[in-house]
Amino acid sequence: MINAAEQAMYASCEDDTERRRVQAKLYAPPKTVRRPRRAGGPQQPQRPQRGAMTMKDAQALMAQLAAQDAQLGMG
Repeated sequence: MINAAEQAMYASCEDDTERRRVQAKLYAPPKTVRRPRRAGGPQQPQRPQRGAMTMKDAQALMAQLAAQDAQLGMG
């Protein structure tokens, strides 16, 4: 039945460009699955890769290590 409906939609088209538009609409992914389009304006900063450490994380780790060294009497 779906194929018959698709053929009826194609048959109602007047030219090839309209057939291509119908086909694009039929086979486009659902709107809930599509990624939002990016605007030409300012872009969001890129997220660091998974497992990558940001500068803030590295500084916090260095401070933690310095505190542990001070506790152990090495610093």
